[in-house]
Amino acid sequence: MKNKKIRELILGKALDPMRSETRHSMALVAFLAWVGLGADGLSSSAYGPEETFRALGAHTHLGLYMAVATAITVFIIALAYNQVIELFPTGGGGYRVATKLVGPYMGLISGCALVLDYVLTIAISIASGVDALASFLPLGFQPYKLWAEVFFIGLLIVMNLRGLKEAIQILLPIFVGFVITHLILIVYGVYAHAENLPGLVPSTLNETVSLAQGIGWTGVAGMLLLAYSQGGGTYTGLEAVSNNVNLLAEPRVRTGKMTMLYMALSLAVTAGGIIMLYLLWDAQPVAGETLNASTFKSIINHMGLGGPMLNQLLLAVVLAFEAGLLFVAANTGFLGGPSVLANMAADSWVPHKFRYLSTRLVTQNGILVMGLAALAVLWWTGGSVTLLVVLYSISVFLTFAISLFGLCLYWVRNRKKNRRWFGRFLLSLVGFTICAGILALLLIERFAEGGWATALIIGAIAAMCVVVRNHYRETKRAIHSVDEVFASQPFGSNTEAVEPDPQDQTAVFIVGNSRGGGLHALLWVQRMFPGHFKNFLFINARTVDSHAYGGEGALEQMRSDAETTLEYFVDFCHSHGMASSSYLGFGTEAVEEVTRMCEEISNEFPNAIFFTSKLIFSSDNWFTRALHNQASLAIQRRLHLEGLQMVILPMKV
Repeated sequence: MKNKKIRELILGKALDPMRSETRHSMALVAFLAWVGLGADGLSSSAYGPEETFRALGAHTHLGLYMAVATAITVFIIALAYNQVIELFPTGGGGYRVATKLVGPYMGLISGCALVLDYVLTIAISIASGVDALASFLPLGFQPYKLWAEVFFIGLLIVMNLRGLKEAIQILLPIFVGFVITHLILIVYGVYAHAENLPGLVPSTLNETVSLAQGIGWTGVAGMLLLAYSQGGGTYTGLEAVSNNVNLLAEPRVRTGKMTMLYMALSLAVTAGGIIMLYLLWDAQPVAGETLNASTFKSIINHMGLGGPMLNQLLLAVVLAFEAGLLFVAANTGFLGGPSVLANMAADSWVPHKFRYLSTRLVTQNGILVMGLAALAVLWWTGGSVTLLVVLYSISVFLTFAISLFGLCLYWVRNRKKNRRWFGRFLLSLVGFTICAGILALLLIERFAEGGWATALIIGAIAAMCVVVRNHYRETKRAIHSVDEVFASQPFGSNTEAVEPDPQDQTAVFIVGNSRGGGLHALLWVQRMFPGHFKNFLFINARTVDSHAYGGEGALEQMRSDAETTLEYFVDFCHSHGMASSSYLGFGTEAVEEVTRMCEEISNEFPNAIFFTSKLIFSSDNWFTRALHNQASLAIQRRLHLEGLQMVILPMKV
């Protein structure tokens, strides 16, 4: 009881997953989704535009092309991913697109890349944010940066375990502060050089022609492509909405498209605007400062709002919001990563427990794994943002390329069903060409600098997923064979229902989806205790996981399937003249729900003994225990503590 109170104090009170009001109260409207999911993309403006501009070297006039190309690319990718939201309104994004449209194994690669992407989203955002904060502190703080990163990740884990809306609402002021301060600086920065804007395009074209005469047009194109690919991190995060459509308020597709519009507009204006500021204010690298910091300092000084002290304070506020947004962006990893793992768990690529929801209706196993993995990456890289950016960009553009290739295939296959197929195909093709090109350039240029690590990590995760899925397939095949053995069990001739007498000896069977498992337990009890039990009760506690809770109508379908299974057992008993009835419950934790139901039944039927089957593997080890929950043992322990008798019947597979 004491532990339960401490848990509620830290994580909040348990929520009822079966109440429709709960789902609606947790679903994100477009604005909150923009905050929770859009921060990842928007935060990339803290480092993406700078990487682009630095790659231009002394030829900064080319920044105009980069500003335009950045804004256009953002909208192309965003519009392409709107198609993903339409086609897959239950979420899954890049993973679901690749699985359904290209193939399961390409879906696996996309899913592994996405999981790594979200882990790196947390790691790079926290590392960049701590770096920004450390710039205001004495040099003596530097050795403690890693511990600060550990603290912030731990804080975000707790916030997300409390529930996604609570985490977003806490971080909302930081997000809004970033948007307002940066919008003011961009608008003023461009307005202050308004007199130079009419001549900017002609002068840029003249300088480009002069440069081409010296190094050739091929050289100019190569320079632009290099700068374009170096700033590829700018576009990361745009896929977040399509991955998490299941978190959005109804109507989901419309909410998703509105969220994507907010994201595209904010990122295009911010990233493209910052590159324009670099160009107009002649940004130059300053030791110990980012290009954003030095450019913003010049703009604030030009505003003439006060003396040096006030200007320094205003700059500190702007950079603090920038650092804060990076922490908000890290939160996207805790929203998107568990969602991808839950979708992969539904397809048995990863342990099924990644689908399970906590009492706060969040996928707590996914949240914990994402946080711990981000900590491991930070310890491994020492918090090096340079290395993290390489790992991050490659994983993101691998997912982009696979998803957009899948969309191209989809529109070609369905060209006869949709009159507007060609325009959508063309949009997907342009997006695929851009993303595949950036991916190829990053792999070629950065392979030795960390690109090999990305390929190795994705390959290792994929290999583990294949092993996990093969195990689940073998187990499913074995359970199916058990079901087939018991499928031939004949029903009796009795057609009347027999009601249980609460005072008679009662056998209560805890059953799941397998009819064979339930009949195995029933027939075993009858054989071992012939004529002893008069009542035969069946209980089923369905786990409300992320798949059931997120999909429209999924809860109703789950209830219908469970009732059909229970009805089968009761009808079987009635046909043989045995008193029988069934009980159905729903909860996020099977052990808790089954224990509660068993206690209620024992009050009504004081002479009850509980039975359930447990899968027994010929080679039981840590691997099988990790993939299969030990619910039967946990339930038995809980019931024994309550003074209730329970027997576990082994079922070898």
